[in-house]
Amino acid sequence: MDKFRIDSHKLIYHVPRVNAWLAGKAIYPLYIEISPSGICNHRCIFCAYDFVGYKPNFLDTSILKSRLGEMASLGVKSVLYSGEGEPLLHKDISAIVNYTRRSGIDTALASNGVLLDKSMADSILGSLSWIKISMNAGTKKTYASIHRAPAADFDRVVKNLSYAARLKRQKKYECAIGIQILLLPENSGEIVALARKARDIGADYVVVKPYSQHPLSITRKYEDMKYSQYLKLADKLKGIQDKNFEVIFRTAAMKKWDDGGHSYKHCYALPFWAHIDSAGTIWGCPVYFGDERFNRGNIYKNTFKQIWRSAKRKELENFARNKLNIRHCRVNCRMDEINRYLWELKNPSAHVNFI
Repeated sequence: MDKFRIDSHKLIYHVPRVNAWLAGKAIYPLYIEISPSGICNHRCIFCAYDFVGYKPNFLDTSILKSRLGEMASLGVKSVLYSGEGEPLLHKDISAIVNYTRRSGIDTALASNGVLLDKSMADSILGSLSWIKISMNAGTKKTYASIHRAPAADFDRVVKNLSYAARLKRQKKYECAIGIQILLLPENSGEIVALARKARDIGADYVVVKPYSQHPLSITRKYEDMKYSQYLKLADKLKGIQDKNFEVIFRTAAMKKWDDGGHSYKHCYALPFWAHIDSAGTIWGCPVYFGDERFNRGNIYKNTFKQIWRSAKRKELENFARNKLNIRHCRVNCRMDEINRYLWELKNPSAHVNFI
């Protein structure tokens, strides 16, 4: 069972915000992804943001803190530090994470885990709701090939996660520690080994997810990949689970990738989230990085409230809701399940009163 609803969505727990949206009211987002750093210490062969160029951008700490406090007051509920670079490369990431949590915003981190050493874990683990480590192989050799990184990083990440898991138990932190592997032909034979390792070092879960082609990505190696032949792996992984460890095999997402389509005609999800890149630009969707139609503004130039209440943001959401051709969008995008839910709310099938 996917208790974290990773292969689904959690908008059902925010009924007042959804009702306000249904009533046509302007709402502030529930969730924001933020890229503290534009550079990365790995060059993964599947990287969706390779087209950005791993620029040495780092969000200004004081500006970001100011905007975070503002976001919290406006009703933003959660922030994920992730994006086009490795977030732990930001020199102030500990202070940023801790400030975010103190502001009243649930805080999470997606990372390759290489820099999550003892000092870093001691500093931030207590402020995180969850941390998800991208670890795309079960052996050092395959890891080095897929991450295009030193093989020693594999052992370093295992060591870091082992310490983080012990620290969590000792301090009774709420942080869920997860490992994510992108299922590829190169690592398909190592999924079970990685899941066992994740369980043995004390992680809470491992997620096995499909590839999703970013329309702008330079990488095209996996755009025609099909997952039907790999679905049987889900049964093999069930035996690894126990009361403290869960395997989340994203079967639904894999089937949607193979089908290659959407069950909705336009994008309704933009009012509920945003993405802030490492240069401070707020994008309506990271699939459209560089497309000025999706540029909502920049946190260096305006407050979050000014940006969110601007005519430009309203124009973007109206465009996405009524005109955006989602055939150009990413299959299994971050907001796919939310869009499916919102589309059904706005376009119900017959006989809905027969509950």
